[in-house]
Amino acid sequence: MGCESSSVKPAFLLLLCFLLGTASAQLSSTFYSTSCPSALSTIKCGVSSAVSKEARMGASLLRLHFHDCFVNGCDASVLLDDTANFTGEKTAGPNNNSLRGFEVIDTIKSQLESACPGVVSCADLLTVAARDSVVALGGPSWTVPLGRRDSTTASLSAANSNIPAPTSSLSGLITNFSNKGFTAKEMVALSGSHTIGQARCTSFRNHLYNESNINATFATSLKANCPSSGGDNNLSALDTTSPTSFDNAYFKNLQIQKGLLHSDQELFNGGSTDAQVNTYSSNSATFMTDFANAMVKMGNLNLLTGSSGQIRKNCRKAN
Repeated sequence: MGCESSSVKPAFLLLLCFLLGTASAQLSSTFYSTSCPSALSTIKCGVSSAVSKEARMGASLLRLHFHDCFVNGCDASVLLDDTANFTGEKTAGPNNNSLRGFEVIDTIKSQLESACPGVVSCADLLTVAARDSVVALGGPSWTVPLGRRDSTTASLSAANSNIPAPTSSLSGLITNFSNKGFTAKEMVALSGSHTIGQARCTSFRNHLYNESNINATFATSLKANCPSSGGDNNLSALDTTSPTSFDNAYFKNLQIQKGLLHSDQELFNGGSTDAQVNTYSSNSATFMTDFANAMVKMGNLNLLTGSSGQIRKNCRKAN
C-alpha cells in the first residue's frame, strides 16, 4: 500500500465539518472521516517510515503519548516548547534528555496541515501515533476514538510529580496509576510497553549495583555498558530478549529477575502483581487484549473537546 495522500476536500466543506466537529464534545473513531479523510493514513505512513528507519522510535512515540496523558490529560502539552509565560514539560525530570520523537511528530503534523489545515489536533496525532507504533513493532491494534483538542499551556511541576519514576516501589506504582483511574491489573498491562525501547544507565544503575533481586549473569552483562559512575546516557534494552518486537517477553524476563528498572522488577518480587505477570507471561493474547484496552482508557484521560482548547497549527506552540 502506498503512502500518497488523497485529494484535499474543498475549503467550504472543510470549514463546515470543522464547525460541526467543534460543536460536539463526543469522541468518535470517524471524527475526521469527512473533514480530513487522509488523516489516519498520513499518520500511519509517517510512523511506519520513522520506525523502519529506527525501530526504537516506536517505543519513543509510545512513551511521548504516555508522558503526555499522565500530565493533565492527553492534550499534547508535552510537545509545547517553553515560552515567556510558562516553562513546559520537556525539561521535567522524567523527560529531560530522555523524551524523543518530537521531530517525527513535527513532520507528520506538517503533512496533516498541508492536507487539512487546522483540522487534526496534536493530541489526536500523538494518540494515533502511539497505536501505530505498537502495530509497526508487531503489537496489537485498537480503535482510537478521536476529537481531542490541544492545550495552550504546559506544567513543569505536574510533569515532575505525575509521571512514575524508574525507582518506584510496587505500592507507589499502584497508587500512581490508581490516581489516574487505573487498576493494578491495567498498570501491569501498560508496563508491558517496556517490551520495546531502551533506558539510560542513570535510570537503572542503582538496581544494577545495589539490589539483589537481579539475575547475576544479566547484571554482569549490563555493567560493561553501565559503569558505577559515568556513562549516564549509555543505553540498554528494557527487554533484552526481543527489544524491537512488541511481545510478552518482558513478563518472561521479570520471572527470571531480568527486569532492567527497579520499577520493572517490582511487578514480580513476591508482591500482589506476581500472578498477573505469570498470566501475561504464559498467555500473550491476554496481554495484547488487556494492553490495547488500557491504551484506549489512557487515551481518554482528562480530554479537551468541543470548544475547549484549540487545534494547534504547530505542535510546539499555541496558535
